[in-house]
Amino acid sequence: MDIFTQQIINGLVLGSIYALVALGYTMVYGILELINFAHGEVTMIGAMVCLAVIGALLGQGVDLPGVALVLIGLAAAIPACMALGFTIERVAYRPLRRAPRLAALITAIGVSIVLQNLAMIVWGKQYVSFPDILPAARLEFGGVTVTGLQIVIVAASCALMLGLWALVQRTSLGRAMRATAQSPDLAALMGINPDRVISATFMIGAALAAVAGVLVSAYYTQAHYYMGFLLGLKAFTAAVLGGIGNIAGAMLGGVLLGVIESLGAGYIGPLTGGFLGSHYQDVFAFFVLIVVLVFRPAGLLGERVAERA
Repeated sequence: MDIFTQQIINGLVLGSIYALVALGYTMVYGILELINFAHGEVTMIGAMVCLAVIGALLGQGVDLPGVALVLIGLAAAIPACMALGFTIERVAYRPLRRAPRLAALITAIGVSIVLQNLAMIVWGKQYVSFPDILPAARLEFGGVTVTGLQIVIVAASCALMLGLWALVQRTSLGRAMRATAQSPDLAALMGINPDRVISATFMIGAALAAVAGVLVSAYYTQAHYYMGFLLGLKAFTAAVLGGIGNIAGAMLGGVLLGVIESLGAGYIGPLTGGFLGSHYQDVFAFFVLIVVLVFRPAGLLGERVAERA
C-alpha cells in the first residue's frame, strides 16, 4: 500500500507538469484549431533562460536564498517565453491562418526544430544542471516520502490552472477568447480584435510553459535543448486524453497521464521482470494516446469548442 501511495504522489507531481503544458496546447487549439507542436520547445527555453540567469547570479557571487534566485530566474523566463510565443504566432502562424491546416501543422514542426537548434547553439548540446540551491525539505509518513519541491509543484500548478480558468470565465479577455473561439469573424463584428486575442492566448500559454519548464528542470535537476520534444508530446497526449480544446480536460488529462505513467513504471515493470520498467514509462503514455484516439477521439470530457460560423 505504501508503494501504491508513493506512486500516486509521484504521478500527481508529474501530471501537474503535464497539465500546465497541456493548457497551452488546448488554449491555442480552442481558438485556432491548430496543434502548436513548438509549445514544448517554449517550455525548454523557459528552463534554459531561468538556469542561465541563476548561473549568472551565482557567478557574480550574489548572496541570496535559493528560492529567491529561482524566482528571479523565473521572472526572467516568463517574459522571455511570452515574447517568444508572440513572435511565433506573429511570424509563423498568422500568415497561414487562412491556409490549409496541413501547412500550419508543418510550420509548427518546423518552428520546433528551429528552436531546438537555436537552443543547441546558445547553450550547447550538454545537459545543464540545476544548481543545488533549494532546501531539501521532506515529509515522511507511513513509509511515504513527499519532498517540499513536490508540494510546491502541485500547489503552483493547481493555483495557475485555477487562475487560468478564472481568467477565461470571469474576465473580459476570457469572454473575448471564447467569442473568438466561436467565430473570429463574428467576434470582429462585435468590436473584438481577433489578432490581439490570439496573440494574448499564445503569450498566456507561453507563460505557463515557462513555469512548467522551471518546475520540471528543478524536479529532474537538469535541462537540455531536446527536453521540450518529449515533454511536448506527452502534454499533447494529456490534452487529447482530457479533450483538446477543453481547459478542464487538459487538467484532468495531465493528472491521469502522470498517474498512469507512474503506476505503469512501478507495477507493470516488476511484473515483466524489468522489461517495461521506469526506463520505458514513455510506452504507457503513447499507448494511452493510441487507445484514446481509437475508442474516444474527442477525449474523456469531449470537445466543447463550437463549430466555426
